[in-house]
Amino acid sequence: MYYDIKIFEAINGLANQSEVINILGIFFAKYLPYLLVLFLLFFLFWPKKNRKENWAMVPIALIAALVGRFVAKGAVLIFYNRPRPYVNFSSVNKLISMDSVENLQSFPSGHAVFFFALSAAVYSFNKKLGIFFLLCSTIIAISRVFVGVHWPSDILAGAVLGIIVGIIIKWLYIKSKNSIGSRI
Repeated sequence: MYYDIKIFEAINGLANQSEVINILGIFFAKYLPYLLVLFLLFFLFWPKKNRKENWAMVPIALIAALVGRFVAKGAVLIFYNRPRPYVNFSSVNKLISMDSVENLQSFPSGHAVFFFALSAAVYSFNKKLGIFFLLCSTIIAISRVFVGVHWPSDILAGAVLGIIVGIIIKWLYIKSKNSIGSRI
């Protein structure tokens, strides 16, 4: 917990030092997630040469992300519930609001689980695109610490859990595709 606090203080301590950095941090934490999902959906329609693969990649990635966020994270919450940094520490630079009661728990980061599961699945179909998604997921995750709503360990646990879920969902897809192909 000591290192978690120190890393959190180092990242979150950068908040409120510059209006430009605050705006970027808020954008990455709050709006980049929507843009990344829209960008993924774009691949349903373009490029045409990879359309068949994209029609598999997009749903598998979204299924992985949703299973990670709602099933895997939900399972962790049964056993472990940790409050967000701003709940216990008044010195947190909290740049975005988290109003509902559900949003008071912090571990693991739902954003990290969702976007790293999505990224792992995308990576399993398309390495270059997957690296881009992993980079964006990392930016989203770190920005959640910057804006004061997650501990670094929330992000790390969410990333690991998300990648595991993404790999499992892709493995199940391949297994089901092979079993259907062998029956035809």
